[in-house]
Amino acid sequence: MAARALRISSRNTDALITSLALPIMMMLIFVYFFGGAIDTGTDSDSYVMYVVPGVLLLSAGFGAATTATAVSEDMKGGIIDRFRSLDVGATPVLAGHVAASTVRNLCSTALVFGVALLIGFRPAASWSGWLVVGAVLVAYIVALSWISAAIGLLARTPEAASGFTFFMSFLPYPSSAFVPTENMPDWLHGFADHQPITPAIESLRGLLLGQEMGDTPWIALAWAAGMLAVAVAASGTLFRIRTR
Repeated sequence: MAARALRISSRNTDALITSLALPIMMMLIFVYFFGGAIDTGTDSDSYVMYVVPGVLLLSAGFGAATTATAVSEDMKGGIIDRFRSLDVGATPVLAGHVAASTVRNLCSTALVFGVALLIGFRPAASWSGWLVVGAVLVAYIVALSWISAAIGLLARTPEAASGFTFFMSFLPYPSSAFVPTENMPDWLHGFADHQPITPAIESLRGLLLGQEMGDTPWIALAWAAGMLAVAVAASGTLFRIRTR
């Protein structure tokens, strides 16, 4: 199922190129267009050091959104009836899409890292820090991919699925991804500090820059585990409802 989902992705070149290139374009826009005007409490020339962790989570959201469309197309196209006649249930079908999404997102993450190094990003993470960075990234990629799978089951058309995932892709913006949350209005500050993307970004930023993080990585992983549990349960329920 994972190989099938990857083959489908490779044939949909427009969506594949967009999911790989869009995070890089966003990073370059923020670094070179807005970086000098955004106050992060550091030198403006080091804005790339601030913004890269947020772009990594933004990349995960963009990449996972493709999963919703792919699942919705499966539900609309009739292939699920064929799978069910072969006694293939929800778990392998959806897990295949999630596995393919994880592979796509890891490729996108590698590209973002590569371009970030070219434009001046210089991580100072220890070996253990890199391991935790990988764990946080993979945990959020998998969680967001399962949420997208649930959205694909909930939406009645691929177009609707693509529209619903906008809200998930939007979450990095009201967070500490691009500006410190204390610079936001009071009504937004509270939400930005307590939504699931902020602890992940703060963990990645602190780990990559070699800073002391305290319990933040554990909070980020707890958020990811909670989102994953809810998304997997919701996906199973929605699959049974849609295939009655």
